[in-house]
Amino acid sequence: MYIEQLYTSCLAEAAYYIESEGEAAIIDPLREIQTYLDMANQRGAKIKYVFETHFHADFVSGHIDLAKKTGATIIYGPKAQPAYDVYTAKDGEVFTIGKLTIEVLHTPGHTPESSCFLLKDESLENHAVFTGDTLFVGDVGRPDLLDGVMTKEELAAMMYDSLNKKIKPLADDVIVYPAHGPGSACGKNIGKETFSTIGDQKKNNYALQEMTKEDFISKLTDGILPPPQYFFEDARINKEGYLSIDEIIERNNKALSVDDFLNETENGAIILDTRKPDDFEKGFIAGAINIGLNGQYAVWVGSLFHINQPLVLVTEEGMEEEAVIRLARVGYENVKGYLAGGIKNWPESLDNIESIMPEKVKLSSEILDVRKVGEFNNGHIEGAQLLTLSEMPTNLQALDKDKTYFVHCAGGYRSMIAASLMKKNGFRHPINVYGGFKAMEEAGLPVLVPEKA
Repeated sequence: MYIEQLYTSCLAEAAYYIESEGEAAIIDPLREIQTYLDMANQRGAKIKYVFETHFHADFVSGHIDLAKKTGATIIYGPKAQPAYDVYTAKDGEVFTIGKLTIEVLHTPGHTPESSCFLLKDESLENHAVFTGDTLFVGDVGRPDLLDGVMTKEELAAMMYDSLNKKIKPLADDVIVYPAHGPGSACGKNIGKETFSTIGDQKKNNYALQEMTKEDFISKLTDGILPPPQYFFEDARINKEGYLSIDEIIERNNKALSVDDFLNETENGAIILDTRKPDDFEKGFIAGAINIGLNGQYAVWVGSLFHINQPLVLVTEEGMEEEAVIRLARVGYENVKGYLAGGIKNWPESLDNIESIMPEKVKLSSEILDVRKVGEFNNGHIEGAQLLTLSEMPTNLQALDKDKTYFVHCAGGYRSMIAASLMKKNGFRHPINVYGGFKAMEEAGLPVLVPEKA
């Protein structure tokens, strides 16, 4: 028996490779599938099944391309009705991979078709459960992504039954392999580990504690932040099908001359500068938005721009294809190309953003905290105004474009995105704070914790 978790930090997503006796299965693959093909080839195995825990909303899965290239069968749980050929399994149905078996556990709650896959070893003992978005470390999947079809309360009630009837009865030593880790918007507050055990989750996960169904529904539906706007489109894409990743790369990974680049911007394309914040601030094309490849690049593009928004890219040389692929992972395919030669080939003057060390922040000035509400409520700089990045640029309307604003997040990645959005929207002097909240706290700036204030 061989199991490998393939974790992608920028999406907080986990796919899985399972193998026995030369047969392999992939669970919840990313859109670019070469990693799985290479693993199977290197290990002399044939991919027999591609298991999908549900119709993913936060990324485009690679299941269709993987099935086409390997002949593998795509397996969904009950109630899945995609627009392409799959095998829809029954609750309790069992599949074999070499000497291993995988049992389908239908666990509706995150979505109606959500299913977990229970892996039994060569001795037919329960070894691990691949929980998708049903169970995370310290959390469970959000129940609010089918608005207009089912209410979040209806789905939460289903989740309660799924957890109590299918998950909690499993033995304490069964390993829990979820689809997501910390930072994913598929849960409210996912723990930092990317796997756990049933026993540990029974002790430490609020959703697995003894409570009435009514109390569970109340806890699960309280405090859910709005989902990123691309979630609904990605769920649709995963249900209806998509172009192959090879076609997207060939079409979008295209070098543009300066004139072609300008023509695309004149036709409505947004300039997405994917360099590190420290490089971006020193010089960028006026109007460009900085979302660096060194962070949750695709997630923030998906949170801030419509999925059909035309984009042109500025990247470090050699990073063009990665920038295109990572956008395609979340369904962003309207990329017109990238600036040939990068920023050094831009013939016009460059704009810049000032950054300062935290000890130079003046408490009497305008301080903008662009973190999440929960982060702000856990502690913020005295006098800071919360202006969450995920709600930009609409939340900028109440601000004075002529004022100087000190902009910070937790560590510096999101604050540069925010500052570049402010620049694009006509703000004269947004100043980025190096190191974010943590550095400001360490520099001795006074911190308020609302609950204790």
